[in-house]
Amino acid sequence: MALFHENVHALMQKAKENNSWRQKECFNLIPSESTPSLLVKMCEISDPSGRYAEHRTMKGKEIYFYQGIDFIKDVEENARIELGRFFDCSNVELRPISGQMANEIVFKAMVKFINRGRAEGQPMRKMSLVMNNDLTKGGHLSSQPMGALFNYVDEDPETGQERVIHFPVLKDNPYKPDVNKLGELLDEHKPDLMVFGKSMFIYQEPIKFVADLIKDWPKLPVIMFDMAHVLGLYGSFQTPLNEGADVITGSTHKTFFGPQRGVIAGNFPKDSHLRKLWLDIKSRSFPGSTSNHHLGTLLALLMAAYEMNEFKEAYQNQVHRNAKAFARALNDKGVAVEGDKADDFTETHQVLIRVKGDGNGQGIARRFEENNILVNYQALPDDETFLEPSGIRMGVQEMTRFGMQENDFDTLSGFIAEVLKNNKDVREDVKKFRQNFLEMKYCLSANEAIPIAAEILKSICPYAGFVDLLCENLQRKFID
Repeated sequence: MALFHENVHALMQKAKENNSWRQKECFNLIPSESTPSLLVKMCEISDPSGRYAEHRTMKGKEIYFYQGIDFIKDVEENARIELGRFFDCSNVELRPISGQMANEIVFKAMVKFINRGRAEGQPMRKMSLVMNNDLTKGGHLSSQPMGALFNYVDEDPETGQERVIHFPVLKDNPYKPDVNKLGELLDEHKPDLMVFGKSMFIYQEPIKFVADLIKDWPKLPVIMFDMAHVLGLYGSFQTPLNEGADVITGSTHKTFFGPQRGVIAGNFPKDSHLRKLWLDIKSRSFPGSTSNHHLGTLLALLMAAYEMNEFKEAYQNQVHRNAKAFARALNDKGVAVEGDKADDFTETHQVLIRVKGDGNGQGIARRFEENNILVNYQALPDDETFLEPSGIRMGVQEMTRFGMQENDFDTLSGFIAEVLKNNKDVREDVKKFRQNFLEMKYCLSANEAIPIAAEILKSICPYAGFVDLLCENLQRKFID
């Protein structure tokens, strides 16, 4: 028992210290992360966490296999409505628990879809060819054969490699697509599936160009857009479902306000030639990929969707302004910023810098971390290996939610330049500057959220007397 108590106290102390460091002393610029609001966090730990609500469509009716799920059933339906409103679409699948799982579900569904109607006794075939973004040019790991695409696409018998080709990029700007070469490749190869979207992502994808180019083909490829990094910028950055994409996927915790989950969405009316693909997506979600789909984070996703639909325009506009201002400020201070200066270097939340010459990307990222600036080292398109990255990838989304604006990112760029160019220790200055950005925006204010969170906490905690006292103190602190 003594060791148990020791372990508990040691773990809680370390958790507290980590919370304080990351939430109150650091600037988090990792583009794939975000801190959810207090109420989203409270939803995550509410009673649905750890419960089950498996369901599937059987003979035209949605059948649930557990009791006590009336509440979470309504939550899932309302979350579909809210996310359908966000994407302006009719079909939303919420059961993937990550963006990578969302992608794999679509890949599984594609294999099932292309095998519909095959003759009895014939082996199931894989996708004949997939087009995606090259990993070294910013493509996401999940859409590679080594990732979620594994085992869903044919191999070339001559090379033994999966039949995957990459979107071509411009020689003078490898972050932008070469649409002329893309047209030639499409005419030559006729893929089953095209997977747009990246993890190193600063420019739009050529969805409309491709959709217009292939619209008269007798057999249309499926156009998929993995929006994991830019899901929360849907509409202000791109609106792919209006541009010709058939299906979008993504994770809900990067630029979107949510917990760590995945989503699949599109428009699949009953008369659509892809209606059965949607049915296959649903069946590959459950029972094909999930059983318990993490109901606590599902509840949290609904809360995040409420926040996003309320604050979408203001948040997205500020993210775009901050990213461009951040990139310009870094460039003005002599930091080598990737992308085109004429575009302010970025059209998303991401800013990419080249650090080769100042050191290895891994070492530079560690140096920033020692100064309470959290970034992501990144191999750039001309790097030979991910083991020797020459880039740093940053995102403004989390600190935008904590109230930073253009001038604030100018100040932050000065700390970054000092660390990068002069190896200066700015840790204490960074900690002091972070004290200006501790209150989350684009959600209910602390005065409004604290009493609600207190009631939720009381409803789930058995130590009622302690929680009452804690909640009274919290409310007094934030309201008085």
